[in-house]
Amino acid sequence: MIPDYQSLMKPVLELAASGEMKISDAVTQLERAFRLTEDERSELLPSGKQTKFANRVHWARSYLKQAGLLRNTRRGHFEITEEGRRVLNAKPERIDAKFLSRYDAFLEFKARSGSTGDEPLEIVPSSATTPDEAMRVSYEQIANALAADILSRLREAEPAFFEGVIVDLLLKMGYGYGTAAGNVLGQSGDDGVDGVINLDPLGVDQVYVQAKRYQAGSPIGSAAIRDFYGALGLKDVTKGIFVTTSSFSPNARATAEKLGARIVLIDGPQLARLMVAHEVGCRVTEIFKVSVVEESYFE
Repeated sequence: MIPDYQSLMKPVLELAASGEMKISDAVTQLERAFRLTEDERSELLPSGKQTKFANRVHWARSYLKQAGLLRNTRRGHFEITEEGRRVLNAKPERIDAKFLSRYDAFLEFKARSGSTGDEPLEIVPSSATTPDEAMRVSYEQIANALAADILSRLREAEPAFFEGVIVDLLLKMGYGYGTAAGNVLGQSGDDGVDGVINLDPLGVDQVYVQAKRYQAGSPIGSAAIRDFYGALGLKDVTKGIFVTTSSFSPNARATAEKLGARIVLIDGPQLARLMVAHEVGCRVTEIFKVSVVEESYFE
């Protein structure tokens, strides 16, 4: 029998205790550990693009990462954190969503994703929901979990990479004109501006960007907004976008509204949702079509 993803959390964490682990290797080792039959190993999701067991291993790893027990090291690889080792040293009988709820980071993730942490990965409608309602709820949970993962990666990224991400996102959203529509400036002598988007061929109309890669719990204050406003004045522009992986304090938001320049604030959760919506740093793997009867055809 294929174990549920919560039952895989502790085994995944134990595998990572031995060193950096490749996710595909973890799947193979756990297939052997749980003595899956050949049919169970090859059973696919309805999409036909991934095995059910591999999907559950990926979700187990994702939840452990959101709680801070694992971290990504490079593409397709992960390792245990110090907190993860401390958990294993305590020899818990089971690690599941209830166990992970002791961590603020995991609670924050659940709040963002709208997840209880206990739902199965397959869509199983309850008596109170229709199949299409259950599918939409599951879609929102997957999208929000993806956004949370993207935000976590952005907070760990190098500043120069993060600044480039913001310019890439704005261009993907339709801002900018021509082949040289956006540039990263983030360096000494940039007068507090990290990027610029040209809105016309000559660059007469421009939007300047400030990007701050902060951890959760370190909100941007009003002083940073005033500094950015001053930087816009030095550039003689009136449009600016201030982006952070953290959040903005109420005073910061009030300051942005009061200043003469038009400054748009984008916090971490909004940034991640925009990246998902515009497929920046992620890609579509499955598309589901829901059809209904065309009543007029049968009239």
